Formats: sequence, C-alpha cells, structure tokens
Amino acid sequence: MELVIRGLVGPIALMMLALGTIPMFAPRKAVDKHFIEPVGIAGLNTIRSMIGGTFLASFVMLVIGLATGQTIWYLAVAVFMGVVAVGRVISILIDGYQKALFVPLVAEVLIVVVLVVADVQPGAT
Repeated sequence: MELVIRGLVGPIALMMLALGTIPMFAPRKAVDKHFIEPVGIAGLNTIRSMIGGTFLASFVMLVIGLATGQTIWYLAVAVFMGVVAVGRVISILIDGYQKALFVPLVAEVLIVVVLVVADVQPGAT
C-alpha cells in the first residue's frame, strides 16, 4: 500500500509541473483553463506569478520530497492544495455552484489525501 500511495506522488508532481508551466510561460493559454481574464500587463504578471509560481513551487517541493525521502515536503503541498480547496468551497457557498467546479475540487481534495497519507505511511521519514 505504501508503494502505491507514494507512487501517486510522482504523477501529482507532473500534474503540478503542467499546471504551472502553462500559466508561467503561456499565460494567455491558461485563461480558459483557469476561467480568468488578465487585465493588461499586471494581469499577465499575476497569472504567471501567482498561478504558475504556486504550481511550480508545489512541483519543486514534491520533487525534493521524492528525491530526499523527506515527506514533510508533501505536507507543504497538501497545505497549499487544502487552502485552495477551502477557497473553492467558500466561493461555492457565497457565489454559487457550477458543474465546472466539481472536477478541480475533487482533484484538490484527492491530492491532499494522497499527500497526507504518503507522509504518514510507515517508513516515511
């Protein structure tokens, strides 16, 4: 079971890489994916830095955790993703629900669960 859970961390890291690379280097392509519209240069800057940067930082932390065996790095990403999921739930409660919100919310919650479980597995450092 430990190998299965920890084996999911790599694909999660690759997903973070993809989710960060597009906004960082092609922010206009991220517009539809993230349901946002940049306002001028400052808007593009925000997409690159806040969205791209957060996902790429998460990728780096997961790679560090995988490379060193120090699974505390997984928890750092779990915190990021958990807060993102909480923000999504708050938005649903305040702004309303659309079907497009379901898949990202479920993915964020599953990522949190996998990363927390990968950290607490026996043999994790």
